[in-house]
Amino acid sequence: MLYSTMQTLEIDGSRGEGGGQMVRTSVAMATVTGRTTHLTRIRENRPTNGLSKQHCAAVNAVAMMAGSEVEGNNVGSRELLFKPGDQQVDDIEMNIGTAGSVSLVLQAMLLAARNHKNRLTVDISGGTNVMWAPPIDSYQHLLFPLMRRMGIDATVKIIERGFYPQGGGRVLAALDPIRDIIPLEISNLGELIGIRGVCFSQRLPDWITKDIIRSCEDTLAPIADVEFDIQRTDGDSRGAGIVLVAEFENGMLGSNALTSRGHTAEKAGEDAANDLLREITSGATMDVHTADQLLPYMAMAKGRSGFSVSRISKHLLSQMDTLESFLDVNFGVERRDNVYWFTVNPGENNEAIHPR
Repeated sequence: MLYSTMQTLEIDGSRGEGGGQMVRTSVAMATVTGRTTHLTRIRENRPTNGLSKQHCAAVNAVAMMAGSEVEGNNVGSRELLFKPGDQQVDDIEMNIGTAGSVSLVLQAMLLAARNHKNRLTVDISGGTNVMWAPPIDSYQHLLFPLMRRMGIDATVKIIERGFYPQGGGRVLAALDPIRDIIPLEISNLGELIGIRGVCFSQRLPDWITKDIIRSCEDTLAPIADVEFDIQRTDGDSRGAGIVLVAEFENGMLGSNALTSRGHTAEKAGEDAANDLLREITSGATMDVHTADQLLPYMAMAKGRSGFSVSRISKHLLSQMDTLESFLDVNFGVERRDNVYWFTVNPGENNEAIHPR
């Protein structure tokens, strides 16, 4: 064991989904609450146990923000001790290396900056559009607009895209100081306003984006036309994909897909469209990937939040479990009308609610 005292919060990294999200959320919330945190059995149920290079990058980034002390932050480590500092570093530049997800590292950094008194700016390099991670475009067009409804103003600008395996992407992100967080209650989406899409390709023929768009439009034709922003760029890596956002009167739903050797341009467009259709027809008011990213902010809001999802992912369950370890918050889940209704009720004893 690296370190353990009665004041140290113990987190079993094998619980629930048992992946990297538990690590990222834990170090971020340790920073927010000032609670020394000891993680054990990290990713024990995964084919490759312990921390990956990408997880280490997220821990390092969050540690830099507050001058925190870290033990065990190396590739393969199954145990991590995080002692949060009391600094507030507001300008950070970092390179994750290769195609490590920029989005996932930013996810931890923005959450860790909940109490920053000044504007946080981040210049970060790595993978902007990679498998098993949110595309950076979804932050621009889906996550950040919903966060703004909660009084959280974050922005991101794509300087260069990075795809697997070379990476080489770069983004500039910023977060204004967060004051009181406004609860987000979306009980129904209301009428569909429209569907927007970003279709991007880098160092690939033009027919790739044309095939993605055509198959997407054909699939979504019965419900709406899609307004596309087509982005063709040059960079160190090669790839293509699509991000879709359906905007409603009261909320938004999203989906995305990437091309690969086994996933053609036509199939990527079709899959993204079908995923969005399933979300729209399910009756859910939030897609499950956006839900688990917004949940920490709801848990620190000044009042009750609520939403529904079409399914409960292991990520969402793991996020709930981790947040309950750090905060006074009560989550409610009810199966109703083929969707799962979530309520998030922050308690009155959350030290993290107001900036220190």
